Amino acid sequence: MTKLTKLPVAVVVGAGPGNGEALAKRFAEAGYAVALLARDQARVTVLANQVPNSRGYACDVADAEAVSTVFERIRSDLGEVDVLLFNAGSGVFGDIETITPEQFEDSWRVNALGGFLCAKQIIPSMVERGRGSIIFIGATASRRGGVNTAAFAPAKAAQRSLAESMARKLWPMGIHVALVVIDGIVDLPGARKHFADKPAEAFVSPAALAETAYWLTAQDRQAWSFEVEARPFLETW
Repeated sequence: MTKLTKLPVAVVVGAGPGNGEALAKRFAEAGYAVALLARDQARVTVLANQVPNSRGYACDVADAEAVSTVFERIRSDLGEVDVLLFNAGSGVFGDIETITPEQFEDSWRVNALGGFLCAKQIIPSMVERGRGSIIFIGATASRRGGVNTAAFAPAKAAQRSLAESMARKLWPMGIHVALVVIDGIVDLPGARKHFADKPAEAFVSPAALAETAYWLTAQDRQAWSFEVEARPFLETW
């Protein structure tokens, strides 16, 4: 494949249907070369065929060696990363009596360790250049532990704390670290079917979420935001 030159580079981690796809399309529209990461190579290959100036890479973000290898490929294929959009998430739900130790650990490894590993790959270059954006796609579960979020809430809380720690360290170096807290049900066919009684406007729009993420990367550095919420106007909160 020919290297995509002279384009800023955005990496979408968790490039699947919904938010991942919308993020990829929004940053491609803004003139970025986009690296699409997911565990399933077939999935990201199909998506890459739909998104201009994009390439798909299979990667398990909970595997340190796999993350190191894939970011080496991205740097070789596309160049240094300007924006990291960490959308990977493990949606294992259950209460303390039903969640297994393996499920608890897997959720943490994807949501928290995965973000840590990916960020470590791009921070040195961003520090050297004095610029860059790292955006985590979070959830309200990071703020409260529901009965059935015994694995998900602790993982998202760890992700939020990691993002905040990174922001305090990296903002003075010109690197904008931010968190988008999703409060609502993302608009996917499965969600529409499951919540058939809800109107379309009651769901979180992936395209609107992607617009919020893009806005964060375009903020003036003298008025940066760390945490913003994304919820439909009909959501009870």
